[in-house]
Amino acid sequence: MASGARAPGPEDSVRTASPDRRGEKGVSAPTGAVGTLKSAASRVRSVVASPRPVKAKAGREAARRRLQLLPASHAQGRAEGAEVGEEEEEGAEVEEEEPLLSVPEEDEEEARPLPPVCMFPMRGMWRDEKVALYCDEVLQGCKAEDADGAMSKYLSEKLKLKGKWLGVWKTNPELFFVKYEEASIPFVGILVEVICKPHQSSSSCFKVTVSVAEPFSSNIANIPRGLVNEILEELEHSVPLLEVYPVEGQDSDNHDIALALEVVRFFYDFLWRDWDDEESCENYTALIEERINLWCDIQDGTIPGPIAQRFKKTLEKYKNKRVELIEYQSNIKEDPSAAETIECWKKYYEIVMLCGLLKMWEDLRLRVHGPFFPRILRRRKGKRDFGKTITHIVAKVITTDMVKDLSSDTLLQQHDDLDLALDSCYSGDTVVIFPGEYQAVNLALLTDDIIIKGVGKREEIMITSEPSHDSFVVSKADNVKLMHLSLIQQGTVDGIVVVESGHMTLENCVLKCEGTGVCVLTGAALTITDSEITGAQGAGVELYPGSTAILERNEIHHCNNLRTSDNSKSTLGGVNMKVLPTPKLKMTNNHIYNNNGYGVSILQPTEQFFIIAEAFNKGAASGDKKDDSMLSRVMQNLNLEMSNNKIEANLKGDIRIVTS
Repeated sequence: MASGARAPGPEDSVRTASPDRRGEKGVSAPTGAVGTLKSAASRVRSVVASPRPVKAKAGREAARRRLQLLPASHAQGRAEGAEVGEEEEEGAEVEEEEPLLSVPEEDEEEARPLPPVCMFPMRGMWRDEKVALYCDEVLQGCKAEDADGAMSKYLSEKLKLKGKWLGVWKTNPELFFVKYEEASIPFVGILVEVICKPHQSSSSCFKVTVSVAEPFSSNIANIPRGLVNEILEELEHSVPLLEVYPVEGQDSDNHDIALALEVVRFFYDFLWRDWDDEESCENYTALIEERINLWCDIQDGTIPGPIAQRFKKTLEKYKNKRVELIEYQSNIKEDPSAAETIECWKKYYEIVMLCGLLKMWEDLRLRVHGPFFPRILRRRKGKRDFGKTITHIVAKVITTDMVKDLSSDTLLQQHDDLDLALDSCYSGDTVVIFPGEYQAVNLALLTDDIIIKGVGKREEIMITSEPSHDSFVVSKADNVKLMHLSLIQQGTVDGIVVVESGHMTLENCVLKCEGTGVCVLTGAALTITDSEITGAQGAGVELYPGSTAILERNEIHHCNNLRTSDNSKSTLGGVNMKVLPTPKLKMTNNHIYNNNGYGVSILQPTEQFFIIAEAFNKGAASGDKKDDSMLSRVMQNLNLEMSNNKIEANLKGDIRIVTS
């Protein structure tokens, strides 16, 4: 099982491991070998630092070489810093101050800029190429418990291409610095010569022998070369291979090694989970393919940015908590006390919860096609005991002019918060919203039959989603109605409106999507009239099998804004129907235009009896000819009624049957 601490790099983190093996000292690289690498070198910055005194060789194994990094603006405050240390620890000996490290003297060697490294060879790979690389070439159908060995074998074969090469060793600044700003020094980089000896088992813990290469180069101009040499001697000149990045300008073998290193880093950083070999998995490569697809969906924007960040933070939190538990257990010297046992269990269950959350993310993959399980778990309130309904006015202040159109016997309740108004509703109530900007998490918990309507122009009643939430508007009420509103989606991953069950009506609304459009789940019904839907990453309206929808006098445009090369997703556009069982759709007087996929797409399995795949010319460009009689027969079988709709200027074409 691979493990280790992570050392931050400029673009990506790398897996590190504690030094546990002796290695040989490397020799300096010939000056000419790096002569072609000086162009486009990385920037060098000088720092003001207080180096610790070099300890004797006998004490090296117990000490880590560090520098006391001080911001230049605070260099004159060293004396005050020493006084603070005295106050924090009375009676302790005050260490003698070391001279500050600033600009090297003329006889001292200043580090030159680092040469550029081979940057991300995998970046240009397509999704299918990544899947083929990991599943077919590297893992080759192995089981989860054999994945570490497969990665080691792959890396060892690549390292045989060249036994000695130049690289940049990027390590955690904690190896050098006591105090530093992470933003200013994300890593410490040293140009080294690498000698590879393929002899270890775990690819994540591979060690290589390194020595400082000529000319002495670093991302920190005034770092003492003597300090670097002392640290390498302390480490026996043996560093984790995954911390070393081959430099550009060498040969094709070095590029292949750089690619192999990136393949291994990405595997342990994103694809590998420590629970994989603890659980039975019949097809491990299929699981890896799912994780690659998840990563690609994050990269190409299929999963909205805020949601992707939450997944990354959850994954990082899981890894950190696991390291915390391991370290806590290792610090228990003898039989654990009751308090220590309880703390271990607390940390363990926190890890288990994070593990379960990650599994849910991976299984569902938060695809653009909509939600995957019911979001609403709240019970219906039903009607009030005394049988009356209330009209809830949402405005900062209320005047008689605002309610003049209401009947004299109307029961009113005023709120300055939309969330409070929705929370106070019972079936039959009406929520009246006056112009302004609002947020309401209770829009994702609509269970009672209510009417929510704006007063004034629909563009002036703006309701925005909360980016940290998964859902925006979700309903399972028998009959709920939204009128004269603008719904603005920000970061939520589910559809901008999701009808889980029952019936929802959208009348004269503007839906500005950022993620998925309107989703109607199996058995649910939706009516949209005189509304506008735009900006969805997938289809503007998504009909799940067995759903029902009526669309009249709407504009659906500029949907399917996916940054992806996946053809199955690029077909989505204005309206998408999923069959088996067939949904029912009636479309009248709609304008569907300027969508990146088709105006209307019908997704159905290839084996369905009434579809003949050969009826379509797959080799033609977008807008290819279709068999009109076949399309008509399919529409009849699908209960699809279309009349007086204007479908134009869609990138792929007007209407298309898509096989899955």
